[in-house]
Amino acid sequence: MSEFSAGASSQGEFSVDGDRGLHRLAAGTLLAAFPGTTAPDWILDELAGGLGGVTLFGFNVEGPEQLLALTSRLRGAGDPVISLDEEGGDVTRLAYHVGSPYPGNAALGAVDDVELTRRVYRAIGDDLARCGINLDMAPDADVNTADDNPVIGTRSFGSDPGLVSRHTVAAVAGLQDAGVAACVKHFPGHGATRQDSHLEIPMVDVSREVLWERELVPFRAAIEAGTKSVMTAHVRVPYLTGTDPATLSAPALTELLRGELGFDGVVISDALDMHAITKSVGLGGGAVLSLAAGSDLLCLGPLPTREQIQEVKAEIVAAVRDGRLPLARLEESAERVARLRGWFSLPREVPRDGNVIGLTAARRAVSVSGTAAPLVNPFVVEVETPPTIAVGDVPWGFAPWLPDAEIARVKPDDADATSLLERAIGRSLVIVVKDAHRHRASQDIVSALLAGRPDATVVEMGLPIWRPPAATYIATYGAARANAQAAAELFSA
Repeated sequence: MSEFSAGASSQGEFSVDGDRGLHRLAAGTLLAAFPGTTAPDWILDELAGGLGGVTLFGFNVEGPEQLLALTSRLRGAGDPVISLDEEGGDVTRLAYHVGSPYPGNAALGAVDDVELTRRVYRAIGDDLARCGINLDMAPDADVNTADDNPVIGTRSFGSDPGLVSRHTVAAVAGLQDAGVAACVKHFPGHGATRQDSHLEIPMVDVSREVLWERELVPFRAAIEAGTKSVMTAHVRVPYLTGTDPATLSAPALTELLRGELGFDGVVISDALDMHAITKSVGLGGGAVLSLAAGSDLLCLGPLPTREQIQEVKAEIVAAVRDGRLPLARLEESAERVARLRGWFSLPREVPRDGNVIGLTAARRAVSVSGTAAPLVNPFVVEVETPPTIAVGDVPWGFAPWLPDAEIARVKPDDADATSLLERAIGRSLVIVVKDAHRHRASQDIVSALLAGRPDATVVEMGLPIWRPPAATYIATYGAARANAQAAAELFSA
């Protein structure tokens, strides 16, 4: 019997002990965030009071030693789930300030070597374990069938359900072999969307048959492979969720994920501070509805303040008291998270030191059309692409790897092709883009430069969907630090 149950009367009145137990259960469902690279006193107090855990972001990380000190301090206040988004590739938190040493999923899918994928994710898991992280909000298991998907793209292994499935399973194995829980996302699939759920509620308008044969295939495989957690998507699938996003949908989370797919691990919501939730039902309302639908841990995202976190807890408590949220749902969540914590404490192999698997994988992923000849007094034009909210402002480009090159970072709407071509006279011209297929202005400036310099090299650091008629075309399948290094090496081969 829970402390809350012991202190509650049959009339629904709550004793002091009952109140304390209920508040602790409510707190236990939350993954909070905080600013800075050290733990503030208030987050330590919250952890002592039962807070489920924390989600760390790039602004919390300076380096491995600092991060280990931070996570050790957090553990000293409780038994928290300590999570972050470390997908490798474009989405990185450990290497937010310099770029990831590992290529992302698109590159791994392009190579299509599941053992390589397992080794890359094992290396990522080792890095996380050394820093005290016990849950990685990865891998991305979305089948990316929409070329203009604004939020998935290179985060996906590809557009074929079978390929995505086998690499998702490999990624789960790699992480969990290192003692870091995998969190397969974004259920029931974000790959067919053309809207960003950070800003609105995207729709996947497919039949049950298509959902089962495409979107759900990697999730079914990951569940069979023993993934410890699954993350929800703020997407609506009309036949399944009606007008609600899956994060708030019992038919999606309880009937489909729990019932039909048989998943009994921890369900984690995508960040509730995203507009798909806050602009529809609000942060507190979203928390209650997501728990009622079947979530166990609620990722609140980087925006909510301490005061807002308190308000969310209060809303959960109020929902139990007025019958909107069954107490049994909180107790069920607490039991699942307790099992996850038990798995964290199992003995593990000591993480291996040093790993070059990231660069090895990035090199294998690069594809070249034409000849990447040695550069002569190179002039590199890097065409800016607006960062997505999921990726953030992570450094990218060739500056670390072509120290002798002149590099011009330009905004496509403001770029002057004539001026750039004049600067490139008598020099090797390299044009670098990211997901040019999604940005007409990027295509226009690249086309204008190639009209004057058809001998130029184009490097696509996103998905190689739009291929201009360049003399040499290089696709890296990602803009991580490792991807750029692998491409730069071609010029000196």
